[in-house]
Amino acid sequence: MTMTSLRTVAVSAIALAAALCANAANAESAGLTLTPAPAKAVRAEGTFKLSAATRIAFAKGDVEARGVANQLADLIRRSRGFRPVVVEGPAPGAIVLTREGPAGEAYKLDVAPGGVTIAAAKRAGLFYGAMSLWQLATPDAAKGPVAIPAAAIEDAPRFAWRGLMIDSARHVQSLDTLKAVIDAMAAHKMNTFHWHLVDDQGWRLEIKKYPKLTQVAGWRHDPGAAVKDPKYGGFYTQDQARELVAYAAARNITVVPEIETPGHALAPIVAYPELGTAAPDASHMGDWGVFPWLYNTDDATFAFLDNVLNEVMDIFPSPFIHVGGDEATKEQWQASPKIQAKIKELGLKDEHELQSWFIQRVGKSLDKRGRRLIGWDEILEGGLAPNATVMSWRGIDGAIAAAKAGHDTVLSPHPTLYLDHRQSGSWEEPTGRGKIITLKDVYAFDPAPAQLTPDERKHILGVQANVWTEHMQTDIRMQQMAFPRAIALAERGWTREADISWDDFARRLPAEMARLKVLGVTANTIPFEPSPKLSAGEGGKTRLDLSAPLGVGEVRYTTDGKAPTTSSTAYAGPLELAAGATVKARTFVDGQALGRERVYKVDPASLNTRVSGQLKRCTSQVPLLMIDDAPAAFDKRAMFDVDIFNPCWIWEGAELPKGALLTARIGQIPFNFQVGKDRDKIPLRAPATPGGELEVRLSCTGERIAAIPLGDSAKNPALSTVSGRLPAQAGKVDLCLSFTSKTLDPFWVLERVTVKPAN
Repeated sequence: MTMTSLRTVAVSAIALAAALCANAANAESAGLTLTPAPAKAVRAEGTFKLSAATRIAFAKGDVEARGVANQLADLIRRSRGFRPVVVEGPAPGAIVLTREGPAGEAYKLDVAPGGVTIAAAKRAGLFYGAMSLWQLATPDAAKGPVAIPAAAIEDAPRFAWRGLMIDSARHVQSLDTLKAVIDAMAAHKMNTFHWHLVDDQGWRLEIKKYPKLTQVAGWRHDPGAAVKDPKYGGFYTQDQARELVAYAAARNITVVPEIETPGHALAPIVAYPELGTAAPDASHMGDWGVFPWLYNTDDATFAFLDNVLNEVMDIFPSPFIHVGGDEATKEQWQASPKIQAKIKELGLKDEHELQSWFIQRVGKSLDKRGRRLIGWDEILEGGLAPNATVMSWRGIDGAIAAAKAGHDTVLSPHPTLYLDHRQSGSWEEPTGRGKIITLKDVYAFDPAPAQLTPDERKHILGVQANVWTEHMQTDIRMQQMAFPRAIALAERGWTREADISWDDFARRLPAEMARLKVLGVTANTIPFEPSPKLSAGEGGKTRLDLSAPLGVGEVRYTTDGKAPTTSSTAYAGPLELAAGATVKARTFVDGQALGRERVYKVDPASLNTRVSGQLKRCTSQVPLLMIDDAPAAFDKRAMFDVDIFNPCWIWEGAELPKGALLTARIGQIPFNFQVGKDRDKIPLRAPATPGGELEVRLSCTGERIAAIPLGDSAKNPALSTVSGRLPAQAGKVDLCLSFTSKTLDPFWVLERVTVKPAN
């Protein structure tokens, strides 16, 4: 699709959505469980009975409609357990696909007791109409025939670019996992899969002209003493990439590949050192952060990039090719006489203008093939090629600047649309960054900045969320971080602003979670589930507080061992429970369960133990939820909640009238973070013993009351346990826990702490 046609689709879609009878009932008033919410949905009398006897019909010779009909039949089989028969030609009482409908991605869906019609001029519209019908047929996890409510739906997208980025450079996902993600995107009308294939940690796409890119740059040695074979990585063959492209295209999704330039280039420079400005160090490919290695500006380097991009464009028919451009720190260019001479030769002002020249030169290769360059908002610095598109990640300022300058833009701002951030404050959240970005935060993001005029807003192609996988070592963790937040973004990208309603979106969540499960996606349920907090109660009892992090629905619970249902007692406040009591709790929305049933056994001894995620961080400069580097299996490793710039935790409100025994489970993590000069700011306390100590203070600046030697813990790559006595203290005190050490690498972290008061 060309630049003009993409913008035309966006503008026409907005115009169509705006014209769809402003006073008509939308999905909220219609009570349907469609996500994204459609532009217009009006309920009618009766239902359409979908069963194994149902037929899906299309006009003779319409190959595209045949494909959509079969996709719909296959999805119904996955969710309901039966497959309707697909037929060519007229079929009374059937689900009929017809081309007498709106253009582009727009569609009409009419459900009546006597039959269903999906109408759209283009295949994309037919497909999205089919996805809406499948959603109506999948309101829950039940199998068998279903009664679909009669309704008249007219729908069109608000934005043309509705994207999700998956980072396969840091951790490689299986092709089946990526297909499941694409299925979930397609079912919710997302149409752009941005594939991050290159970074400092690895090169993931086979390039036949340069075999070392996968033979060498596709593998790294991750730090960690417990990993028997530290070689880690992998890549996708060109045939696999083509398979994924075709799979996505069949679901109206364009795969946009990203080949990073001029920074995030350590991996290719390790494979071919002549491409770099300075000698590469392969030992850092297992690090995280912002790296200094940049491509040089030799003609041979541009020939390499031209050859790579030609192979990339042969695989990916996308009109856009992403060239990165972010976080290209300029130290190596500044230190290179050759680079400085190049700046002078070109008459440029500085390294920023050199990067602009670099990006524009790469863009010329794309222009020759009729493709468009898109890059992160740093490509604005030093000047931008006339037809370049900006993906704004450092907030929305880049998008605003690009649109005001007449450039197309996609909004993808950090932190709101960076799905590597945790979704709730629960200590059970998957690994990732420590800042909380909830489902509601994503849903609240408006992709149309108020700072832009109506004409400038025409340059907003759409919106995208990014799943950076530094700390998502498994496919399941990647999916848990992406979903269901990606579904919230799908609605913001599709649904017109007037129909945005968090309350209605929340009402539809049980259906959405059931659909994701059908599609093979493991979504994160923790933010919906009752989260427990135990504390000492009255008369020797234990107090149990339950809270749902998102505040969606209502929590119901039992104490008789039975599973909670909608008729169980509604949680209204803290429970005072005797030792040994068992509470089962679950969240319900409009009579449907949301998230898992949770079981809590009241054990007063558990009041004395907190995992690191239940402790308060002393600071939150760079908070991360990380896993230990032992044992070898990722899913069996312990989790740590830590600010890597200040490994320090606070146990609030400890009561030590007679002293206590403190027992800590501790681990050691390699400090493999590229943080530049900020590393020097991380506090180090000198150890008094060879192995160092766990120090306990009264507040972070208060008196030290204990120093527990770590002994031989450093020899244990997995968790170790250390213990020490705490002296008696009057009243409640805050215990500040930190480690002494001569070096940062490795640095010590807490997994859990037990403070058992003396009798």
